[in-house]
Amino acid sequence: MYDNICKFLAEHFSLDFARLFVGQAVELTELSPRELSLEPIRADSLILLQSFDFILHLEFQINPDPKIFFRMADYRLRVYRRFPDKEMKQVVIYLRPTESPLVYQNQFNLDKFHHEFEVVRLWEQPTELFLNSPGLLPFAALSRTDNPVAVLTQVAQAVEQIEDPEEQANIAAASSILAGLILNQESIQRILRRDLMRESSMYQSILDEGLEKGIEQGIQQGIQQGLQQGLQQGFEQVAMNLFRSGMPVEQIINVTGLTRERLEELTREI
Repeated sequence: MYDNICKFLAEHFSLDFARLFVGQAVELTELSPRELSLEPIRADSLILLQSFDFILHLEFQINPDPKIFFRMADYRLRVYRRFPDKEMKQVVIYLRPTESPLVYQNQFNLDKFHHEFEVVRLWEQPTELFLNSPGLLPFAALSRTDNPVAVLTQVAQAVEQIEDPEEQANIAAASSILAGLILNQESIQRILRRDLMRESSMYQSILDEGLEKGIEQGIQQGIQQGLQQGLQQGFEQVAMNLFRSGMPVEQIINVTGLTRERLEELTREI
């Protein structure tokens, strides 16, 4: 879910991301991994944006990944093979604070091969960077602050000023979900309007996609026991996928309708 939210924001508010990572408001469009000839590695986490002569590669990470260093080098070579004349900037953005030394590494080395990329740890970035652009508002609470609740309150106030109803709903939903990485749901729901999340086309699309996959898997597994059991297994599969992604327990319960006891049983199995 977090990957999809970050992808949505980067693709729909590419000017905001260009200002932050490129330093200027460059018009960027999506570049599909399929255009790079080879099968993508973890395409769900990959964000490629391009202009006429420039490519911006973003990878958002909740937890450190020891494979990220190879992945960045691999995609740099793939882009060079397809677009040898285009400049490329690669950035790994870590969302949640951690003491892992992996989040401080920014290069891949293999014998005489050496590749570097940029690393951004959101919890070290000034909050002001994220408060003046709609597409960056959802990341503000994850920035450098001693009071994320106060920052999220500022985000909520900025969201209220967004005139377009759909954009307002999507930014509110993204802000609520990403804030869940560091804040409890009670605090978030007290600050951000829950009705806006339900109106968000982005949020509903992500839920529908996850629900559809989960139900399909459940039906395949439980078809001999009947449709009802299959649907139940589908919701349980969704719950396990969301738990693995790092979504808070309370939010999983709200999304899937499972009881806390059943969710605890499933997470013990994981």
